[in-house]
Amino acid sequence: MALRWWWRWRCGASSRRAPPLGSLPRLRLPGPGSRPPPAPSAAMCHFLQRSTILSFPKICNILWRLHHTSISQMCSCRKTISDEKYQDPFQLGRKDLKNLYEDIKKELLVSTAELREMCEYYFDGKGKAFRPMIVVLMARACNIHHNNSREMQASQRSVAVIAEMIHTASLVHDDVIDDANSRRGKMTVNQIWGERKAVLAGDFILSAASVALARIGNTTIISVLTQVIEDLVRGEFLQLGSKENENERFAHYLEKTFKKTASLIANSCKAVSILGCPDPKVHEIAYQYGKNVGIAFQLIDDVLDFTSCADHLGKPTAADLKLGLATGPVLFACRQFPEMNAMIMRRFSKPGDVERARKYVLQSDGVQQTTYLAQRYCHEATREISKLRPSPEREALIQLTEMVLLRDK
Repeated sequence: MALRWWWRWRCGASSRRAPPLGSLPRLRLPGPGSRPPPAPSAAMCHFLQRSTILSFPKICNILWRLHHTSISQMCSCRKTISDEKYQDPFQLGRKDLKNLYEDIKKELLVSTAELREMCEYYFDGKGKAFRPMIVVLMARACNIHHNNSREMQASQRSVAVIAEMIHTASLVHDDVIDDANSRRGKMTVNQIWGERKAVLAGDFILSAASVALARIGNTTIISVLTQVIEDLVRGEFLQLGSKENENERFAHYLEKTFKKTASLIANSCKAVSILGCPDPKVHEIAYQYGKNVGIAFQLIDDVLDFTSCADHLGKPTAADLKLGLATGPVLFACRQFPEMNAMIMRRFSKPGDVERARKYVLQSDGVQQTTYLAQRYCHEATREISKLRPSPEREALIQLTEMVLLRDK
């Protein structure tokens, strides 16, 4: 079926070649309170589902064709959007996340003062709490869809707590691997206490999350969330490697992005849907929403690495280039500046590589095209979540996709 789709698509495009990325119109992002974007076409749905097996030129061509597809040809999800007024996700989810960090600290009770201080270092209430926010909103949306229940189960909130703990443990470990010196506007754990103790602190947070997960007492939920830990490790190994074949690099990048970032959101959403609703179709909706929002979130994060200042972002800019990583903006820029391929293969290790690569990215449409790709993933997330019964939480999850695109840190 995939082959037939690709052949029909190719035949339809054979009479015209995709223009260089620099000729594409500038992206217009939706503003707060605007209508959700239209659902993607069948071609885009296929692309989003199979994006890890398509070569980079195919991805570029698909993006070009979709960018030139008229709105009237795209199936709109507006009919499924309720007339509920604008919902601020963070306001709506605040009641469920009250005392979130205090509850996490209770899970980290240890007798050693230094270990406790290290483990609590990032649980200071200054984080975005983006992941637990999505989880509690998804839990309520699924509960309402199933039996119109306005209550959230204690086990569903526990998943939100566990998700934030797993995420923070991964940050601690990432900072050790990357030898990072700042995170969220302050020094990293490894810079203050050293690498060895930082690794142990990350391990301890992860073990505490595992204990909390076991306490839920549901083997299916345990299986779903332990998959996240496996994906985090596999994603880190993917990031340490690279592909010589230019056509395989983008698939490698998207797979790494899913495992390191989106898997946690996707599987946490799936977990709360399982706890609140027995319908496997709802579980898949929750998973697909989390997957697409998670990938879009990381794509925008990779854009901000080139467009935001260090003080505003809370961490150094061009950090990925300095680590030898080729993210979305770089991979798109390569199409206009082929000389970047050699720099990618040597992981920007020669003097001047980082500065030159950053200059090429900003001169190209790499940032614009990565942002556009993030928008397509958000469109797909909106299409998925719109299958649920209308509710304030569902509308907030739709609004959250816009916030992902418009964030600046």
